[in-house]
Amino acid sequence: MFLTGFAALAVVPTLPVAAQDLHGVSLYPLVAGCFVAASLFGGVLGGDWSDRAGADRPLAAGVALAVATLLVSATSTSIWQLAAGRFLDGLSAGVVAVAVNTAIAQAYPDRLRARALALMSTCWIIPSLAGPPLAGLVATWWSWRAVFFGLAALNLLPALAVVVLLRRRAGRTAPPSSNAIGSIGVRPPRPALAVAAAVSAGAALAQYAVSGWDLLHLLCAGGGLGLLVAFAPRLLPPGTWRAARGLPASVLLRGLGSGVYFTLEAFVPLLLVTLRHVPAAVTGLAFTAAALAWAASSWAQGRLLEHVPRHRLVAAGALLLALAAALAAVGTLPAVPALTAASAMVVAALGMGLLAPSLTLLSIAHSPPDRRGYAGSAMQTSQNLGQIAVLGAASALFNTVLRTRLPDPAGYAAAFVLLLLPCVLAALFAARAGGVPAEGPG
Repeated sequence: MFLTGFAALAVVPTLPVAAQDLHGVSLYPLVAGCFVAASLFGGVLGGDWSDRAGADRPLAAGVALAVATLLVSATSTSIWQLAAGRFLDGLSAGVVAVAVNTAIAQAYPDRLRARALALMSTCWIIPSLAGPPLAGLVATWWSWRAVFFGLAALNLLPALAVVVLLRRRAGRTAPPSSNAIGSIGVRPPRPALAVAAAVSAGAALAQYAVSGWDLLHLLCAGGGLGLLVAFAPRLLPPGTWRAARGLPASVLLRGLGSGVYFTLEAFVPLLLVTLRHVPAAVTGLAFTAAALAWAASSWAQGRLLEHVPRHRLVAAGALLLALAAALAAVGTLPAVPALTAASAMVVAALGMGLLAPSLTLLSIAHSPPDRRGYAGSAMQTSQNLGQIAVLGAASALFNTVLRTRLPDPAGYAAAFVLLLLPCVLAALFAARAGGVPAEGPG
């Protein structure tokens, strides 16, 4: 997870430089969106594979693929090859994320899972501090390709070790039992990979559509939305859209929370740079502070708040996200210090540190042992769909307001106020995510 976080965060300042060098700036939204689109498919693939064969093999495959994707991106001769590299990177990230959560569910007793998930969050602290600035310096002083080649070299030996160790362990470990019955009563059907591929394609088309306003882009927007509406519900547990108690509510809340957080992460830096004229270094410090806040909050839920009912931590996290959206909205006012908007990212990270691991634990509790991969893939799918839906709605409102005669801060304020709605819904539905665990402690 440490190496995964380092690779994920280090390429952030590198992608715009690479897109400019490859003469594909207009397609940058596609390059950036390929990762999310592919992780939709990767999460379903990793979850289904983990349920059938255990978490070892998909985890080993995802780690090995991560190295290969860095080499694909490093050798890019066109913007389309770079997009393909990012797509493969998202695929590996989706497989690894679900496999890690499934491995924690399969290998750790109930009393240790919260601490294990907190440890996963702390693995992102050093990458968040060192990854972006180091990659930015390498890209500036040397080449953006050196960033990808360097990350591939850094990951190679650990990836080989993980693959060898997990393949040996997989031969001695039996797949999860298929006789347990979970708290949801009946097992939802395993999602077809073709459906997951259709959802992934729909997300990619939607991301490409925002790069222009001609007929082709409008057709892509319509096609992408059509695929998402038609096929996305098939990847989620029945009752997700009405927040049915148990796993469906947990999955829905993961999408709402992630959508709010990553929309703030997209719009707050844009506000600081373009409207409040804050130096880029200060914006970078806001990202670092947010990463530290997320890790600290996650540690607290695993160590200090482990006896608090999980649905209450989810509600508290949602309220913190609402406070962050309000701070960001207030931060658009010229009379208010710009650091008010920057602090919104930190407060939102505190909320996600409580909400995200608590929902993961609730999804594990609501799933039988042989369906925890499915639960993990559903959570991953909901997270990505939430990012696409909430960010898309906020962007549409933002652009609509900008076309009026209202001052520029009004567009940002409208987008931030819109985020209060999913926060309130998450707080209201938090109790529905609670319930009786599928198995006893330990």
